[in-house]
Amino acid sequence: MNISEMITLVRRDLKDETTPYQWSDDELSRHINHALGELSERVPLPAKATLPTVSGSREVDISSLSNRVMVQAVEYPVDESPARYQRFSIWGDALTIISGPEPNGSDCYVYYGTLHTIDANGSTVPDKYEDLVATGACGYAAISWAAFSINKVNIGGKMTADEYRAWGNERLVIFRERLKQLGRRQRLRTQQLFTE
Repeated sequence: MNISEMITLVRRDLKDETTPYQWSDDELSRHINHALGELSERVPLPAKATLPTVSGSREVDISSLSNRVMVQAVEYPVDESPARYQRFSIWGDALTIISGPEPNGSDCYVYYGTLHTIDANGSTVPDKYEDLVATGACGYAAISWAAFSINKVNIGGKMTADEYRAWGNERLVIFRERLKQLGRRQRLRTQQLFTE
């Protein structure tokens, strides 16, 4: 699904399918990206980077990991069987390898999560989460419209802003409840990744 298809899906849910549209494509894109950011926090796009270490230092520069949401694991030394994952800490763009041998300048593997994207060429969002992103985008769009319509004359009457706000909040409650079920932060880990 690309951004145009996602906008169409959101418009369908908002019942905004005839011109002139109530929401512009740019407005809906902003709301879609907002929902996409929240999805990425819970279910990031998996990525792996090969980064150099510095001889005699346990610190690795991870500033090149663009759109990084989290770091899952660090493998050092690399390509051993079984893989040797190390304990680590992160402060800003500096990852410190806490356990294992002191780096000698060879590479390490960093397994991390990034933001999902959706643009004209396609999307990194798994198909099963597309409707979830649309639900979140609808919630944000409705609340935004409610704020805009306060003290405006409209054919829906003076309750229109309240109805949009209530409907938008309902969508966001559904969106966030489903995110909690998916969330990486809510998972109970029953295995140990690192040994000392």
